[in-house]
Amino acid sequence: MVPVSFAPMEFAGEELLLTKGNALYWPRESALLVADLHLEKGSWFAKQGQMLPPYDSRETLERVADAVKATGARRVITLGDNFHDDDGTCRLDPYACGMLESLTRALDWVWITGNHDENMGRAFGATLAEEMELSGIVLRHAAKRGETKPELSGHYHPKMRLTVRHRRIARPCAVVSRNAQADRMILPAFGAYTGGMDAGAPEIMKALSPAREIDAVLSAKGRLVRFPLWREAA
Repeated sequence: MVPVSFAPMEFAGEELLLTKGNALYWPRESALLVADLHLEKGSWFAKQGQMLPPYDSRETLERVADAVKATGARRVITLGDNFHDDDGTCRLDPYACGMLESLTRALDWVWITGNHDENMGRAFGATLAEEMELSGIVLRHAAKRGETKPELSGHYHPKMRLTVRHRRIARPCAVVSRNAQADRMILPAFGAYTGGMDAGAPEIMKALSPAREIDAVLSAKGRLVRFPLWREAA
């Protein structure tokens, strides 16, 4: 399904759009950012004897293609844990492999590597990087505690847990910290087979410190909804 709902936000002097499909679009750079695809996670579990439907890579890549179509992005930058393990690049079925190669041919595609795929065996015609800086914003897999530059990262798969009409639900979200020096954001996980960590978990708070304020943010009907997680004492 094409993610047609976009929630604009101001971040480090830039306008960014958080999509309903858990991607981040940067209009000025015509760049779509996605974190934690975890391609071939299903086949990794199968190797361990836990059989899951083996179509997660196809679904994830279809969602990337939908987000590109919806935003008009000309670049895709991933934020690490692109494959669930280094050997995942060898397990893509021919259909998923063709989808990925079509995307990397059509777009300026950069893989930022993460702890699951530090030694990706194949780049599919795209560029590999440990991290990069774009228009003064650092793009990396895991947030660096104490970072003084604006930063976009993934790794933690944040989710906001809510009670709606007496039902407990969990929704992927971004987590944004602000302080006097720089804005920083942890993106939600994009992959089809990705779980999540509570947005207010100590690991996330620690990774984004020091901060003046930290919020969970999600896209809802084209609006950015914020949930305060932490505030500096007055």
